[in-house]
Amino acid sequence: MVSGLAAGAWLGAAEAPTKLVTLGISPFLISLGMVAGVFVARWTVPTLMKGTGYVFVDLRSKAHLIVWGVLGGALWAVANTLTVFAIRDVGLSIAFPLWNVNCLVGIFWGWFFFRELRGAGKKEQAKVLGGAVAIAGGAVLLAYASSVAPASVSSHASAGILAALGAGLLWGTMYIPYRKAYLSGMNPLSFVTVFTVGELGTVAALALVFRGGLQPVLHELVKARPALFWLFLGGFCWVLGDLFQQYAAKYIGIGRGIPLSNTNQVWGLAWGVLVFGELAGRGAAAETTVIAGSLVMILGAVSISSAVAPAAEQASWGEAVERECARYQLDRDQVFRAQSGEDVMAARTRGWRWWDALIVAMAVSIFAWLALGAQRPVIAVDAGWIAALLAGTLILLLAGGVLLWKRTRFS
Repeated sequence: MVSGLAAGAWLGAAEAPTKLVTLGISPFLISLGMVAGVFVARWTVPTLMKGTGYVFVDLRSKAHLIVWGVLGGALWAVANTLTVFAIRDVGLSIAFPLWNVNCLVGIFWGWFFFRELRGAGKKEQAKVLGGAVAIAGGAVLLAYASSVAPASVSSHASAGILAALGAGLLWGTMYIPYRKAYLSGMNPLSFVTVFTVGELGTVAALALVFRGGLQPVLHELVKARPALFWLFLGGFCWVLGDLFQQYAAKYIGIGRGIPLSNTNQVWGLAWGVLVFGELAGRGAAAETTVIAGSLVMILGAVSISSAVAPAAEQASWGEAVERECARYQLDRDQVFRAQSGEDVMAARTRGWRWWDALIVAMAVSIFAWLALGAQRPVIAVDAGWIAALLAGTLILLLAGGVLLWKRTRFS
């Protein structure tokens, strides 16, 4: 649960750099820049925490999950690109809660494929289903809020709403590979390493196809050089949030972990309203509707996350684990021990290698090089609120990281 809350904070912070789309930078280029940052961070963070040797041993023992990780990354890349279009057309504070309907999709897949909610009592099922209805209702309110905004805000509000909902659908489906990986006992650090291959490959292909080939993309990258640091930084924040989300999905399932991480809408609303002043000039009706819709969705997520899995449902989860073990000839004892938080791969690895230090040094060098050429975007922001929101995200990073280390050694 702590991992889910920390995920919400960091996933919310990661979307702030996408406001650069309002400066005329292509959504495909913004998505490419963020995913490049994600690629660098997703190799660096697991290397720091466990070492590449650990990651590759884990991947070799569950090689059937590599293709699932790449597929999940591809879904993420398309969804992330859609979010940039949504932010451009309806703003961060409205688009954010709309694409968080992904938790509804995740709840369905969790029930359909992985036996989540099977065996849960009526009270727990009511919490989950009632929360789902609240989230859908909040999304409707937020969609309505964009229709009462001034016409000068965007002439493509409908397209922005559809883009946000499409991103939610893809992100909700992306959780199928997540759950398959963790029912098989894979470490989240290993899974995200292959996940990022699908991300970078897909978003690069999108940029090349829709921007007219390699030369135009390279030209735009050179032109956007002063903004690339902020996009890389957004990608790095996303990795931290997604890692926490992965641990939440592993230990409490996608039906509960994903709605809890969807508290990122609170952070997205805070960044959009408090830092960027997105509701300024929209009138009291739009402001009230956005706040009401967000609160309804938050209450829905709280309801879902409070539905603790009883023994009968946990036994049903065990049946899903048994199915994965039988299908892929996995060591049943190791998989169940990994499910409980034990680091079963530690004895089969030899710690950090010299090339791990090289990977980290290269990542730091890339960020330093981009920082040297960075310029402050010409976007009005509130520095006080930036400091307050960053302080909150760092506190949750520390709390979640310490708790995961004590309980699971990041397994």
